[in-house]
Amino acid sequence: MHLGRRSVLALLISLIPIVPASAHASPPSAGAPPITFIVPWPEGGGTDVTARILKGQFEKSLGRPIVIQNLGGKGGATGSAVAAKAPADGSTVLFTLSSHASNPAVIKDLGFDTQKDFLPVGMVCMTPQVLVASVASPYRSLAEVIAAARKSPDGVVVGSLGAGSPSHLTGVLFDQRTGIRTRKQFFEGGGPAVKAVESGEVPLLWVSIGAAAEAIKAGRLRAIAVSTARPAAAFPDVPTVESSGVRDFVVDAWYGMFVPAGTPREAIDRLNKALNDALADPAVADKLLAEGVVPIGGTPEALGTVVSDEIARWKKVCAEAGIAPE
Repeated sequence: MHLGRRSVLALLISLIPIVPASAHASPPSAGAPPITFIVPWPEGGGTDVTARILKGQFEKSLGRPIVIQNLGGKGGATGSAVAAKAPADGSTVLFTLSSHASNPAVIKDLGFDTQKDFLPVGMVCMTPQVLVASVASPYRSLAEVIAAARKSPDGVVVGSLGAGSPSHLTGVLFDQRTGIRTRKQFFEGGGPAVKAVESGEVPLLWVSIGAAAEAIKAGRLRAIAVSTARPAAAFPDVPTVESSGVRDFVVDAWYGMFVPAGTPREAIDRLNKALNDALADPAVADKLLAEGVVPIGGTPEALGTVVSDEIARWKKVCAEAGIAPE
């Protein structure tokens, strides 16, 4: 199922322009109108952290201040609906997670049409989903999680972000591939979810690795496995789900930038160039890699292809799991 997806990602990587960040970039001009980055998740999650890492480089490239507005709720759909209705003049950017492409599989009334109401700017980076455990829990390996779920009539409790988020659907796919049942507990964003596992409110959580990186490094969370084909560069000792014995399991979540439909192409191109310039900056790339995410970049068209591919993929996964949009 993921061979086509890997082909798309290979195309994406091949389209990354190798352009260094401009040495002549300048800080925001006094009185320049701001550009609002709507992050449809609460502060402290992986999407928010990534947007804030890039903020300064965007301001230098565009000569305008960047305002980050966190509008969480409904698996990212609340903030996305606000962005869809914003002026289509390049002054509003939806900086979001790949839930943008998976939400249509589980949410009937998003308040917008994912493909008709937005235009892609570019993919920011890829991020593994990671299964983390509370240090107070008994779980130290994927095998132990699967064994516990099979022994319990009700399964084990696993936290995730809202319905339709990558963490939720990674958990759905995990249940399918292992034949186990887990009970889902939803949180509004990665920040609140990580805190819930740290406190022992829930024993396990699927979440973007950027949201959990600091807690894993500090020893406040135990990383069990990552969803990608290869281990995360920042956590090379954390095994993949497939290497832990679960076949045909690869999930690559991503962060991407979109603008309201009708935004002029020249505005999209300016934002796309600023994105690729930022990702080409070694200091920015190092910060992203330290959070466990991989800079990607590329063209608007490449991101549009990924969105179409993922909408079809997750609708199929949810249909097989008996999950209908609500």
